[in-house]
Amino acid sequence: MAITVANCCFSALSSTFKSRYCHLRFATSPSHSYFDARSLKATNNKKRALKGSSSSASPRKSNAEKKLPGRLKDDKSGLYADGIRGQGDMGRPQSTGFKSFGTQRKDKKEFQLDSREQQVEPGSLQDANFLNAVVKVYCTHTAPDYSLPWQKQRQYTSTGSAFMIGDGKLLTNAHCVEHDTQVKVKRRGDDTKYVAKVLARGVDCDIALLSVESEEFWKGAKPLHLGHLPRLQDAVTVVGYPLGGDTISVTKGVVSRIEVTSYAHGSSDLLGIQIDAAINPGNSGGPAFNEQGECIGVAFQVYRSEEAENIGYVIPTTVVSHFLNDYERNGKYTGFPCLGVLLQKLENPALRACLQVQSNEGVLVRRVEPTSDANNVLKQGDVIASFDDVHVGSEGTVPFRSNERIAFRYLISQKFAGDVAELGIIRAGKIMKVQVALNPRVHLVPYHIDGGQPSYLIIAGLVFTPLSEPLIEEECEESIGLKLLAKARYSLARFKEEQIVILSQVLANEVNIGYEDMSNQQVLKFNGTRIKNIRHLAHLVTCCQDKYLVFEFEDNYLAVLEREAAMAASSRILKDYGIPSERSDDLLEPYVESLGDNQAIEQDFGESPVSNLEIGFDGLLWA
Repeated sequence: MAITVANCCFSALSSTFKSRYCHLRFATSPSHSYFDARSLKATNNKKRALKGSSSSASPRKSNAEKKLPGRLKDDKSGLYADGIRGQGDMGRPQSTGFKSFGTQRKDKKEFQLDSREQQVEPGSLQDANFLNAVVKVYCTHTAPDYSLPWQKQRQYTSTGSAFMIGDGKLLTNAHCVEHDTQVKVKRRGDDTKYVAKVLARGVDCDIALLSVESEEFWKGAKPLHLGHLPRLQDAVTVVGYPLGGDTISVTKGVVSRIEVTSYAHGSSDLLGIQIDAAINPGNSGGPAFNEQGECIGVAFQVYRSEEAENIGYVIPTTVVSHFLNDYERNGKYTGFPCLGVLLQKLENPALRACLQVQSNEGVLVRRVEPTSDANNVLKQGDVIASFDDVHVGSEGTVPFRSNERIAFRYLISQKFAGDVAELGIIRAGKIMKVQVALNPRVHLVPYHIDGGQPSYLIIAGLVFTPLSEPLIEEECEESIGLKLLAKARYSLARFKEEQIVILSQVLANEVNIGYEDMSNQQVLKFNGTRIKNIRHLAHLVTCCQDKYLVFEFEDNYLAVLEREAAMAASSRILKDYGIPSERSDDLLEPYVESLGDNQAIEQDFGESPVSNLEIGFDGLLWA
């Protein structure tokens, strides 16, 4: 992934929506040169019209590099440890676990932390055999073109690091192999590159699982074992293949902090280890060791700021084990779950007294996500006092090891998708216990596109596509408009599969005269029917027998086309602009309507902006 510098403030919302990921950056290293996406962005933004799949000689920003919208608190900036700069989206709190909550199922093999093997003396890491388990990753990326969704961007290459974990598998960062078309790995001291296959990607935790089929690659290999969570001031050594040379690199430091951390690539908040060892472009995906030679985590991002230095982040083995166990149990990665509620701290005594909370504990439920299972159990005004019998403090924290506290989200992330948690709540002064199923969050505006290629529908030159964070990044926030940005940052999905469908651009033709300047506007209705998602719009257009196609947009804009003329012109427009199909492959499948979606629309389709922040305004947090 290309090294880029994320520009974190968007013009219309800069005073309100400043991202706290602004300085978090990744460290994947591009081939041969250190690219700066700021110089590319100005060029790419000019290419609003149709263009070929090669946009520039150097790589464009990938998803991993996109601006992270909507965080109001810490204005942090992060950089992936593999040469790609990037910003993930706003996180939702999910974190890794307190004790063993959510890991009680033992029906399948689970990855256990192991500190018994590979003990080495301090200072002898350079001679340790387990350094041979760290490999260099070469990836060729071909990202979608979200502005022109029927084609791909020009391919580019990057390098990162990975390490062996046994059973023919490697671990690296998800952003190292995002939009991959080819992945190769090379062992230390070897001249041969071997083709690797991506088995699973954990976008939210920024971990990817690779496999290499070649038996030659594994000859004499000794996989690493995952160690335990370190303590503050423990020595740590980061190993990888960063910028500056081709051979393996080792940097040393200490553990500075352990807390719930914003993951720039994954739009999530999970447990993270902050260290002061240097993490440079190319280190992403490489292991971090303690003095005993145990792997304590995976290097993945750094903090860049004029006011701070030597701040790097490591994904701890608790998060890594959760990812691996999830993959083993389900045969695929399902993701970290969330509770789906907007919370407020209860530090003020008068507020606690008004809510009839007798002790200094609990957090207030301000809003419940309509798509979450908690929507059927919790109510606005409830106070969550405990999670699986662990008391929640008035600041939204829970006990963590000795003399430490950590964000309440930490407990939730210990669970797996589908697990049930027992909440102790206070409702109108009454204490009660409720059961809530936990599942991954439903995003109204996704941060990453499943399957890689965005959906699109072209009707007489009008290009419709779902709004997504990669599209916002590619189009520039200024051209998207304040209203769409506010929805992307603050609105919640009212039902599963809901999307914000926009008119991306108009491909000029005589049939759409007068509409050529329309772009990036949300379409609300088609022939009087409110649109649920892009699949619903495609279905409505296909089934339409009316004389006119009437599209209703935000602010009462109308676009009307004569149906027969529009259908006749479509093939000519596709040929003129070199577009292979009027719709993406996923829209060719039969449309199935959900009763739940209809009920959600009937209940409320008005605007109800809600902060997507996990921690915002110093008083709100997402669980």
